[in-house]
Amino acid sequence: MQRSSKTEWWGHVHWLTVLATQGSYTAAARRLGVSKAAVSQRIAELERAAGVLLVRRTTRSVRLTEAGQRLVEEVAGAYAQIEQGWARVRDLAGQPSGRVRLTAPVALARQVLVPLLAEFARAHPRVRLELDLSDRLVSLAAEGFDLAVRHTFAAPDTHVAWRLCATRSVLVAAADYLRTAGVPQHPLELAQHACLHYPRPGARALWTFEPVGQAAAAHRITVPVDGPLAANNSEALRDAALAGLGIALVPDFSARAAVQAGTLQEVLPAWRAVDVFAPAIWAIRPWSQHVPSAVAALVAHLRARLGAADQV
Repeated sequence: MQRSSKTEWWGHVHWLTVLATQGSYTAAARRLGVSKAAVSQRIAELERAAGVLLVRRTTRSVRLTEAGQRLVEEVAGAYAQIEQGWARVRDLAGQPSGRVRLTAPVALARQVLVPLLAEFARAHPRVRLELDLSDRLVSLAAEGFDLAVRHTFAAPDTHVAWRLCATRSVLVAAADYLRTAGVPQHPLELAQHACLHYPRPGARALWTFEPVGQAAAAHRITVPVDGPLAANNSEALRDAALAGLGIALVPDFSARAAVQAGTLQEVLPAWRAVDVFAPAIWAIRPWSQHVPSAVAALVAHLRARLGAADQV
């Protein structure tokens, strides 16, 4: 058999590194933009060329053998340098280009991100955006994401993060509900109202408030709440409030448009909810020495648009 050129297998080895990070042929194929069969064929060809088994396949998982793991570890730094070099060369074109894979929670993406991404796409026609809507906290590097947008209390120390904007939690209700049930004047009165809340596993439905402008714990009031609907999605809570089902506690970005339109009213504006939803939205990316121009441009766009947004 004729011996193959060493360079013939560079692409095959790259596909093996992607398989190692993705953990399955299906995910690796999606990341590479090819079929699952193509990935399987490339790995089989690489194993025949190497003369050793690189991947253990079972019905449920894919794991590298010791030889496969050693190969991936040996070439990881080289492929990272190639990726960074290619990104720098591409940036010389002067305009952001290439694909940006980003992930965001479902409600945040639908209510906040999608309109801003549409603006960005029109302004940067050479950039291709791939948005993954998931409330699951993913490993950005392992799953091949360039950026995550998260509504979180703190950004991880292991990543690079930009604070996009502040957020707050607001109580809102429809005028029809308030006319029928009355307008609460104090947080303790919420115990007598239909309250639409975000359930936390293993925890009672408790809302804690402090007077606006007073952060001292001594001024905090905690009240147990209950109502006809609990949902782990702020859109669902907002829509239930719009339907007159009760008083909802939601992030400000969920209620902003409805409050501005007058279809929802803010309740207890002199009180601030504590530790219910995170106080900021962040853009987070895996650390690398070079930030692709498309990623930098997208972050700059989000910071400019969200930072200028009025709070409810």
